[in-house]
Amino acid sequence: MTTAEPADIRPRIDEALVRRLVDTQFPQWAGLPLRRFEPAGSDHAIYRLGEELSVRLPRHAGAVGQAAKELRWLPRLAPHVPLAVPVPVAVGRPAFGCPWPWAVSRWLDGEVATAASLGDSSRAAAELAQFLTALQCFAPGGIPDGDARDELTCPPLSDRDAETRVAIAELGGMFGGAAMTELWDAALDAPGWDRSPVWFHGDFHTGNLLTVDGRLSAVIDFGGLGIGDPACDLMIAFTLMSPRVRAVFRDALGVDDATWLRGRGWALATGLNAYTCYAAVDPRVAAQTTRQITQALLG
Repeated sequence: MTTAEPADIRPRIDEALVRRLVDTQFPQWAGLPLRRFEPAGSDHAIYRLGEELSVRLPRHAGAVGQAAKELRWLPRLAPHVPLAVPVPVAVGRPAFGCPWPWAVSRWLDGEVATAASLGDSSRAAAELAQFLTALQCFAPGGIPDGDARDELTCPPLSDRDAETRVAIAELGGMFGGAAMTELWDAALDAPGWDRSPVWFHGDFHTGNLLTVDGRLSAVIDFGGLGIGDPACDLMIAFTLMSPRVRAVFRDALGVDDATWLRGRGWALATGLNAYTCYAAVDPRVAAQTTRQITQALLG
């Protein structure tokens, strides 16, 4: 998951830095206008380069490696899913105070999806279920061993136990400590994924969905792409959908009780993590994660 705790290194990213990086490493794009894109996520700063390109730079160490991962896998994945995904063009080198690799991709038009616009859309729920079904069936063949396979492995939900219980204790008065503890214990005790590993997005929430003219158009930010238990991708049911539409989504995806419960656990854990890390400095994150936590508790 890319909703990692803030790392110690937080480089200062501004237009001057991005301009210098692009102009020196990719002079073919030196004449293109550059402008910051907002709102960006907590993991990357995003700049639009000309009309057809975007530049994404990691904000913290937890987002490092995404550029290379997307360059490796998204060209293979794109033909197999029903929504657009980023098209990587190049990976830049660390330089000028930017400590990590950064990415240039094709620009994807669209607005970030919101619960207000799509939360009660059965059509959107069905389209997201179709996307996840296609993703889970993605079979590129020859998946490598070693480091390349390790980058596709997601730590189990239980690895979040300590930090989640700390967050429950801290935010129990706001969201209901007993209810959160009950859900968290149940999610950890739920039977694990006992089928063959499948592909998952790994950070499947509203901020990583784009819409055009009120319809879903693209899925972005594949830093958490991996192979294993797809329960983490059920987070979208609690960040975007109303209870009625969640039922449509679950039925279309064919999710069993244990996987749904683990998905609620992922939504709770990642929501608490993001809330404790960013809510005090970002009202948008505070509102989004408040909804995520409360909807996860509803089920």
